Amino acid sequence: MVDNVQHRKKTHPVRNTVLVLILLLIIGGLAYGMSRYRSLKNSVNSSFKASGLTKERNVTSQLSSKKPISILLLGTDTGSFGRSDRGRTDSMMVVTINPKTNKTTVTSVPRDTAVSIPGYTSDSPSKINAAYAWGGTKTTIKTVQKMLNIPIDFYALVNLGGLKKVVNKVGGVDVTPTLSFSNLGYTFKKGIKTHMNGKKALAYVDMRYKDPQGDYGRQTRQRSVLMAIVHKTGSVSALLNQEFIDSISSETQTDLTFDDLTMIAKDYRTATKNVKQTHLQGAGKELNDQSMEVMKKSELQRVTNFIRNGLSLSYKKTGSIAVFSSTNSKSKSRSSSSTGTNATTANSGTNNSDYGYGY
Repeated sequence: MVDNVQHRKKTHPVRNTVLVLILLLIIGGLAYGMSRYRSLKNSVNSSFKASGLTKERNVTSQLSSKKPISILLLGTDTGSFGRSDRGRTDSMMVVTINPKTNKTTVTSVPRDTAVSIPGYTSDSPSKINAAYAWGGTKTTIKTVQKMLNIPIDFYALVNLGGLKKVVNKVGGVDVTPTLSFSNLGYTFKKGIKTHMNGKKALAYVDMRYKDPQGDYGRQTRQRSVLMAIVHKTGSVSALLNQEFIDSISSETQTDLTFDDLTMIAKDYRTATKNVKQTHLQGAGKELNDQSMEVMKKSELQRVTNFIRNGLSLSYKKTGSIAVFSSTNSKSKSRSSSSTGTNATTANSGTNNSDYGYGY
């Protein structure tokens, strides 16, 4: 049973269909037969790539002791991972899996969240999705950890191109659009059930600017495609074969090894039956001549508490690098490169008391 955490009387679903499906494969799909997955070990391990960042916790001990773990899920649509231009992450989620409480949490982080990215403070404030473009997974993980004061144990990066392969593999999906629009050569009509192949499904979930709810509307459509995949008879089982894993391995990158995945499947799977979701909610502000999502300190703390509770960790103040809003001013703002924990304001063009970092 999925239990949604509501915030401001809205339920905002997780951001990226492909990421959630990969999560299902990681922590649920193996239930269809461990022997089948063992035959795929080489293919799974071909996606392995260390982040280059020293982990804050002993993850081997966490898994062997069946302690709660966290996974940072990242989605990108820049093409294959071999490109020199790695692009920015389109989606970001922090997942916690707790076998002690038998609970899983999923926290969405808006790609436009305003932060001071470690190692790139001279460009602050910046959108959090720039962390991957500038410093890869290492900088992205470091940014999320410092923004929310949480440990990230593992990461998984998925190219959006994997969505087309997944949908095509299950023979397409039937989805009823919640609004009428056209995108990438396809037309969708509100309330009319539509069969979608991979390309059409991607066009459906990709549209954002014509949606009155913006990015949150896109999240709803991504969720509907995910549910169509999961609810289709035998769909998850159909994905667990050598041909599919080989085809999607080029779209996936992670520091989870095959042995890690088998341990998660064995010891953590029951925790995925009780899933709580939330998102980091901000307000649109223009900073550094860009539209960014600026958070209240209370909202940052709420999300920090949510994730740390999911990991059975004690209370700590939220991190120090997210831009917070201290007033309701609509003035344009620019930040200085000084973004330490004790900083209380950013350098705005007309009022330097409107924004700050951490506490």
